[in-house]
Amino acid sequence: MTTEKQNIGKLGEDIAAKYLKKHGYKILTRNYRKPWGEIDIIALDAASKIREIAFIEVKAQNAKFEWRPEENITRHKKRQLSRIIATYLSENKISENQDWRIDIVAINLDFEAKNARIKHIENVNLI
Repeated sequence: MTTEKQNIGKLGEDIAAKYLKKHGYKILTRNYRKPWGEIDIIALDAASKIREIAFIEVKAQNAKFEWRPEENITRHKKRQLSRIIATYLSENKISENQDWRIDIVAINLDFEAKNARIKHIENVNLI
């Protein structure tokens, strides 16, 4: 049985993937998992001139809450992201010369209005 938080997370990831495709991204994989962490979406930013790989963390929340979902990236999560990205790059034999970045897609879900506000923050620093 899934929890409300899991349902909101899955809905947020689906909305984020649709948003990214609409904005020229090619989804390479979703929910890339290892025992030490997970990244929600890995995509190629085909619209950018340098064709970066974007490692995307999706944060979704119910609009009834006041906090901003992008503020929910903890120091622990940042360490996990760093390790999972290194694993993905190594596993997929991606060249050291390949440009990549970390993005956050924050989604505020208003279930009453059946609306979602999307905030895409590119090139987040892990420090």
